[in-house]
Amino acid sequence: MTGALALEATLALPLGTAALLALMPGYRVGAWINVFASLVTFLAATSLFVLERPAPGNFLLVDDLNIVFIVLNTFVGLSAAFFSASYIGHELEVGRVTPSNLRFYHAMYQMMMFGMNLALASNNIGLMWVAVELATLSTVLMVGLYRTHEALEAAWKYFILGSVGIALALFGTILVYLAAQPVLGEGTPAMVWTNLLVAAPRFDPAMLNVAFVFLLVGYGTKVGLAPFHAWLPDAHAEGPTPISAVLSGLLLNVALYAVLRFKLLMTANAEAVAPGPLMIGLGLLSLVFAAFMLYRRRDIKRLFAYSSIEHMGIIVFAFGIGGPLANFAGLLHMVMHSLTKSAIFFAVGNVAQIKGTQKLDQIRGLTQSHPALGWGLVLAVLSIAGMPPSGVFMSEFLVVTTSFARMPVLAVILVFGLLVAFGALLLRLTDVAFGTPTGEDHPMTGSLLPLWLHLALIYWIGLHMPQPMVDWFQTVAAILG
Repeated sequence: MTGALALEATLALPLGTAALLALMPGYRVGAWINVFASLVTFLAATSLFVLERPAPGNFLLVDDLNIVFIVLNTFVGLSAAFFSASYIGHELEVGRVTPSNLRFYHAMYQMMMFGMNLALASNNIGLMWVAVELATLSTVLMVGLYRTHEALEAAWKYFILGSVGIALALFGTILVYLAAQPVLGEGTPAMVWTNLLVAAPRFDPAMLNVAFVFLLVGYGTKVGLAPFHAWLPDAHAEGPTPISAVLSGLLLNVALYAVLRFKLLMTANAEAVAPGPLMIGLGLLSLVFAAFMLYRRRDIKRLFAYSSIEHMGIIVFAFGIGGPLANFAGLLHMVMHSLTKSAIFFAVGNVAQIKGTQKLDQIRGLTQSHPALGWGLVLAVLSIAGMPPSGVFMSEFLVVTTSFARMPVLAVILVFGLLVAFGALLLRLTDVAFGTPTGEDHPMTGSLLPLWLHLALIYWIGLHMPQPMVDWFQTVAAILG
């Protein structure tokens, strides 16, 4: 297999599987086709590490930056598909969804994976915008899967706010094209990333400045940054839990990737405004805002939705600081957050099915009633709270030390936000995991394998990060500048 063929498989498999699943009548066969297609897509994406990479074209690109995102995207997509096979089956048995809805669900899952993979592999700013919108629309449809009033309201809110965000991102994309057109000419050449990076020093800096503001707000809405985050808690709370895992673990990263690509264009032009301060400001605002909002949550999925806003703020803050160490920390935190938050939602999905509720005050004593699930949730929450020896502790430690060395005042705000969030998560974890079990328990049908697989990776990387991974992240950190 060549690198070009592996890239084509990474894109074509989800798209072809989506068409197949749309015609597949049976739930169980469709669920395992979904898993198998996700597995083959992950293997094709991983093979890009060892195969010779295809030369950049007008539409597709594989480089050191996007391969990080593509492999992470396909891995979490695989584990979420495996968890979904048992989780959604239970939802069918209890009557929350219909067989026709499930056929639609699995087709949209693969369409979402295609959209995200295409956005990450795009070498064209217009194609990337289309792919992000495709991934968004697919998840909007899945958020409303249960067809309840609350689910439909959440889906519409997601659609409307997401559409506003993507419209702003489109306007920013058009401005970048207009800035590139006098230098690169009309048409496709002025939309190709590899061309834009080379020619960026000759672009009109004023046009780039305006474009980046629109792009940061537009794609920042998809990242879930405050104050553009309003869609995210509702989408997490009302949609199927496997989609919550994908939203937090993957889709937010895809929008972040778009921001980072445009940040590279800005830094390549010496006269353009520095993008770092804008990213630092939005990152800190998101962190502190979400940290305090964690104390007011009464729904377990909303709680971890705000935790996602907090951690995306940390990641954007790290990339805003820039430099080899901060970029390394941002990349590591992005990977650790994706693995940890998806693991948390795998656990939360089982908890909600066992207890028949998402209300925090009705969930108690999980470590006594369901030890494997309860302790898995404890380890995942301790990880996302930044406790050693998890990988999140390592990445947060690097972010904090770098910010103290370069921006001590902002580092104080950063640490304050981290401590506030830590207190909220510890408070909720104590109630949910320990004490006397309450309520009537339903049988657990969901698989715990994805949860414990993610936990093993999180703590393995926290204890000893493999040298190839260190070298890989150092290379990407240098690219980000």
